[in-house]
Amino acid sequence: MNIAVVTLSEQGARLAGRLADRLQPCDVFIHQDVTVTTDAHTFASVVELTERLFVAYRRLVYILPVGVAVRAVAGCVRDKRSDPAVVVVDVGGRWAISLLSGHEGGANELAMLVANALGAEPVVTTTTEAVKDLIVGVGCRRGTVAGDIVAAVREGVSLAGFDLARVRTLASADIKASEVGLWEAARELGLPLRLIPADEIRHTPRAFEHSDLVWKKVDMPAVAEPAALLAGRRTQLILSRQILHKVTVAVARESCMSLE
Repeated sequence: MNIAVVTLSEQGARLAGRLADRLQPCDVFIHQDVTVTTDAHTFASVVELTERLFVAYRRLVYILPVGVAVRAVAGCVRDKRSDPAVVVVDVGGRWAISLLSGHEGGANELAMLVANALGAEPVVTTTTEAVKDLIVGVGCRRGTVAGDIVAAVREGVSLAGFDLARVRTLASADIKASEVGLWEAARELGLPLRLIPADEIRHTPRAFEHSDLVWKKVDMPAVAEPAALLAGRRTQLILSRQILHKVTVAVARESCMSLE
């Protein structure tokens, strides 16, 4: 299922190229006024282009201002059960926002995929996801099977005193992006997987337990605890790293901003 990536600027074109390299198959559409050296498609009007893309693609990524994206899709929106997933990314590559068809259409999942590819922050506002406040950080050896990861996650959440239904996402380091077992475990658990850039883990001021073994193996201070802390906002560890079924897990909880 191809992804259509749309942008209006040179900065956006560079990000679009990165997405095309990492999220294949991916078709890139760049405004005709932008000079590019890629084989991207060109267009004159983002509104007219969107009318075509809405019937030809199930996943759309706009690398441009949110207001522009809203105006582009406004005339095409029909029903959350049939509209394509729409994600908006700022040209700085900082945010991947689930804009349309978040739950039913898969935009929440697409936002996570785009965020992982760019090292951006996924923004999901659907109520069913916003009320979940637990993040499970996972560290595993190369080749770890999905069953061991699933068992470790379930046991870790139970040790923290919560139910799996409270978990919003799994988190690990981006160096684990090729671990098939980790992706399979996320699918089996029905949870998205957030990959935190290794450099972000190395340089974060957040406090967590360092591991000499992890430093030696992957040149990082740790994986499970910092991944859990950095995958959310206003997070606090509620279960320090535990080795369960030969998998390292840690659980962090997000605190919602008080309105009082």
